[in-house]
Amino acid sequence: MTAFRSLATAMVKIFYRDKATLFFTFVFPLMFLVVFGLLFRDAGTSKTEIGVVGNGPVIAGLEQTGALELTHFKTVDEAVRKVRDGDLPALVAEDGDRITYRFAQSDQTRASVVGGIVQGVVSHMNQQATGQPERYTIDGTNVEDSSLKPIQYITPGIMSWGVAVSAVFGAALTLVSWRRKQVLRRIRLAPVSVPTVLTARVVVTYGIAIAQALVFIGVGLLPVFGLKLTGTWYLAIPVFLLGILAFFAIGMLVGAFCKTEEAATGAANIVVLPMAFLSGTFFPIDQAPPWMRAISEIFPLRHMNDGITDFLVRGQGASALVVPCAVLAGFVLVVGLIAAKVFQWEDA
Repeated sequence: MTAFRSLATAMVKIFYRDKATLFFTFVFPLMFLVVFGLLFRDAGTSKTEIGVVGNGPVIAGLEQTGALELTHFKTVDEAVRKVRDGDLPALVAEDGDRITYRFAQSDQTRASVVGGIVQGVVSHMNQQATGQPERYTIDGTNVEDSSLKPIQYITPGIMSWGVAVSAVFGAALTLVSWRRKQVLRRIRLAPVSVPTVLTARVVVTYGIAIAQALVFIGVGLLPVFGLKLTGTWYLAIPVFLLGILAFFAIGMLVGAFCKTEEAATGAANIVVLPMAFLSGTFFPIDQAPPWMRAISEIFPLRHMNDGITDFLVRGQGASALVVPCAVLAGFVLVVGLIAAKVFQWEDA
């Protein structure tokens, strides 16, 4: 117990005394959360701006739709110039019973959306003017969909990536550094068993990862970002803990093969960076090509991302634990056994 406590204390001191490690563990990944969170904070909430000339029931109806932002102009010519210059996608002018609609040829998508809204409002006004009863009615209600606001998606993904980077680099660099400086050789002569050394590093890795998670979620919950946790957020804990252990095992495997810190850093980057882009850390992997989605299924970071997102912000039930936990546990067992097999106290 004394050896374990001494090893864990030494590892913690090395960690918080290294300013570069502190930066890349907390500040660097947090920068992505802050930048992306601010950039996409209002995504999906903006209205399409159009020009309008005159006043009347149609223009009032367009404003009441809530989908358009109306900019008033005194003359049609003035509004047309704005459309021609590319400043507006369309204009609507109302002069008595005459409705004029002009749109930018270069922006067909937004012009079609605006045109559909205008047609709908005009049809409704025509129906009211004629007094004819409605032949068809629409039963419309809100449906809670599974799409996420940017901060809901960004926080779990970047948090998982940050934790993965910390676990891999921490384990790999510690093992390589201690072996190169013959610290492991002195520990072995103490004697201290391999499980004691590994357990001390695992405990330190868990402590750092939990601190990272608290910082990430705490920042995301700030009103400026607006992260909202679901009622099943606690089910993300086993996925989170297994994910840490899986990446710790990967780090130990990297450290077992590399001879220098530079080689360990390069190898860890080769392992972690592709996972970040192929596991849905920065963009939804569902929008990627099928072959990329298939490859991403073999990465533990994909299942850590999906598992934490499912419970932290999607509100999934306990049945959703099966796949991510099974995959991550498999990585822990397979990679962990290989790392233990090739573990070396000193360079050959």
